[in-house]
Amino acid sequence: MKAKYWLLRVAVLFVAVVLLVRPTLADDKDKVVGVWKLVSVVYEDNATKERTPVLGEHPKGCQIATREGRWLALVTGEGRKVPQNDKERSDALRSMIAYTGKYRVESGKVITKVEAAWNEAWVGTEQERFYRFEGDRLLLESPPQPHPNLLGKVVRIIVIWEREK
Repeated sequence: MKAKYWLLRVAVLFVAVVLLVRPTLADDKDKVVGVWKLVSVVYEDNATKERTPVLGEHPKGCQIATREGRWLALVTGEGRKVPQNDKERSDALRSMIAYTGKYRVESGKVITKVEAAWNEAWVGTEQERFYRFEGDRLLLESPPQPHPNLLGKVVRIIVIWEREK
């Protein structure tokens, strides 16, 4: 008889946990939806853990996440100027990140299936970003990955966005 009640208690606990977790993921997706202004971009070297604001102390950018599941992110470095020659055009490309695609929220991550990007190597891939919220801020962190603008380096990309009001 005790085993029967124990199994019933485990089943009830399991159902309660499932019901509590599902709304949290739905709530998080609702919290991700919106227009976000860039606060900072930091690359953390995977080997040394050194953090560098690679796009400057005051980069510009916007991220849009729609309720329908569309993601668009554009980030540009501080102090960019209008390119006047091939080298400056190349520098401009290295001082930006841009991609778009359909996204989903699952297991503490925002996962975007990239449809178009400043870097063709990202097209067709899934970009995973761990997320957390701090007030009106959305913090996104990539897993360690080779970064196309820093050849030969493996970095974690840490981006902070603030909800536009």
